[in-house]
Amino acid sequence: MNKVCLIGRLTKDPELRYTTNGTAIANFTLAVNRPFTNQKGNKEADFIPIVVWNKAAENCAQYLAKGQQAAIEGRLQIRAYEDNSGQKRWITEVIAERVEFLGSKSNSNNTNSYTNDLSLGEEVAFSESEIPF
Repeated sequence: MNKVCLIGRLTKDPELRYTTNGTAIANFTLAVNRPFTNQKGNKEADFIPIVVWNKAAENCAQYLAKGQQAAIEGRLQIRAYEDNSGQKRWITEVIAERVEFLGSKSNSNNTNSYTNDLSLGEEVAFSESEIPF
């Protein structure tokens, strides 16, 4: 089974292009925090290349931006090629099958609407006898 699930932030805006037959393809890099700190006590991240195809690629290009958090579900793909000097190079990337947009950019001046709107309702008075448990 080849299944990858990631949550991270985009390091740049998605790059959208089209194949010769008109299929949309978007590429971006997702910064995913490691669950531990290094010897100096600093958090580290892995920078993982993501590839999205078809309508999902167009949606990513339209609605995702640098710094925005996203969840990716897909599969790991490793491919090889020879560079101009004849050296064999390997590319590891995640082919996204599902992308969820999780929040707005990580910016102190930009907060998303659901964290900024704390007035979700009004307080309702009730007696303890009304609680069914």
